[in-house]
Amino acid sequence: MNRLNAILVCALLTGCQAVPGEGPLSSAITKDAGLSAQEIGRQNTVAYDIVDVDARSARLVSDYVATALNRRFGIGGGVGRVVIGVGDALKVTIFEAGSDGLFSTTDSKQTNMDLVVQPNGMATIPYVGPVQFAGKTLEQARETILAALVKKAVEPDVIVTSLSTASRNVTVSGAVGRASVVPLSLVSETINEVIAKAGGPVAQPYETYVTLVRGKKTGTALLKSIIENPSENVRVQPGDQIFVTREPRTFTVLGSTKINKRVEFGASELNLLEAVALAGGGNDTTIDAKGYFVFRYEEPDVVMSLLGTERFNAMLRKGMAPDSVGRYPIVYRLNMTQPDSLIVGQTFPVKSRDVIYASRHPSVDLSKFMAFVARPIGIANGVTNVAQDIQDLEN
Repeated sequence: MNRLNAILVCALLTGCQAVPGEGPLSSAITKDAGLSAQEIGRQNTVAYDIVDVDARSARLVSDYVATALNRRFGIGGGVGRVVIGVGDALKVTIFEAGSDGLFSTTDSKQTNMDLVVQPNGMATIPYVGPVQFAGKTLEQARETILAALVKKAVEPDVIVTSLSTASRNVTVSGAVGRASVVPLSLVSETINEVIAKAGGPVAQPYETYVTLVRGKKTGTALLKSIIENPSENVRVQPGDQIFVTREPRTFTVLGSTKINKRVEFGASELNLLEAVALAGGGNDTTIDAKGYFVFRYEEPDVVMSLLGTERFNAMLRKGMAPDSVGRYPIVYRLNMTQPDSLIVGQTFPVKSRDVIYASRHPSVDLSKFMAFVARPIGIANGVTNVAQDIQDLEN
């Protein structure tokens, strides 16, 4: 009888691994974390690591979300040195003291001329010839023309004014009032000012994303973050491309919650506890309170800060790889049995496209298996039949 009991218990424990389930157990997620595909024993497995949601990790993630563009590009110290470029339209005004000079008459002591800087960076001034404008400031261009006229004109003076700045354009497209090529002025302009020149965003700030492309760098931030954090309102530069997109923010909730579905934020920001509440909360009869997980592709700076350089490099060697935009897979774990989880969960921000998974309790699978065995003819007959089968095999 003892042997039969042992066989039955073994069958129960083994069978629990094969019963239908709503995703992996918390133990399975934890077991695979930090391992390579070879160590797990499955090919083409995504290598990831687990980070506990605590005061430090929640603060680090929250701070990074608020400063995505500034970290990538920096707001800088001002507009810098503004120079004339190819295609710029200029107005050159030349004054002379006398009335019989090269550029003056009895009626007027000045001459105005409009110029466009040619592809070779030059434009021609009468009695001066080709003048190099590209790469010079307005003042440097003025001094160059004035120096060439000193021995030709009567006590000359020169003013150079910018009419248009074709070389200082920024492209703004997407969900704005007027997608357009926006010329930058000679003063410092921020990303919000340039978007305003293009008609402004067409959607609410909390569902509008702004992507800035500068050379080989790309950064994306929520418009709401740019408005609320002055350091995010970065200064644009000639040649920048700005893409504004409307994307209602959503997250997906799976596992032992009241509902499993994709859920819209419906607000300007959302923390982890609010997201779980939008899913109806955990199922009291099945939830593993220690096993709330957030699956996310995270920014490399955040992953490196959370794991540390040594651990991060170790995970790269184990096969952890970035997605198409350079973010790495990470799993955040919230233990709701800890009292401070109700505080920490309020400071951990949910991001668009997050997958929140609530693991079921291990006892659920045991209950399912026993119900599966007992369902056809009752638990007593089920156990008797199993025992009889085992006895037949022994004979």
